[in-house]
Amino acid sequence: MKNEFEPNIVAFCCTWCTYTGADLAGISRMIYPSNVKIIRTMCSGRVDPQFVMKAFREGADGVMICGCHPGDCHYQNGNVKAMRRYPLLVEMLGQFGIEEDRIMLEWVSASEGDKFAEICEVMTERVKKLGPLGMKRKGQDFRQALMHPAKKINEEVPVKA
Repeated sequence: MKNEFEPNIVAFCCTWCTYTGADLAGISRMIYPSNVKIIRTMCSGRVDPQFVMKAFREGADGVMICGCHPGDCHYQNGNVKAMRRYPLLVEMLGQFGIEEDRIMLEWVSASEGDKFAEICEVMTERVKKLGPLGMKRKGQDFRQALMHPAKKINEEVPVKA
């Protein structure tokens, strides 16, 4: 039997909407990939880019950030904050050689268990096509560069005392 790559996907889910939608998918016995690991957050706006970087550093092949639909945020504008931050996050990850298709921002309400199952399937297929995240960056494993990005900057640019 062929050993097919199964990606590790981390999903940061808003506790008020997406996490509840994921729970609904489970309770309803909807089928979606089991390789999606859910991390419950208070709000999609609280997902710091460092959390995403850590997920990749710790072995994730893809990351999903999921929250309430715009206008329905329990914290008024947390999802708008996430929406504004997302393009900058994609750009920053690109500088580390991480493809845009390895990250997703999606809105899922508490009643959309079927949508949660669907985006998990879509994300898993996208990342499968890309293969495992294990690229080299400037002769080093990129995960090592992610470990201490400030140290790399200090090594490249001498600082005068």
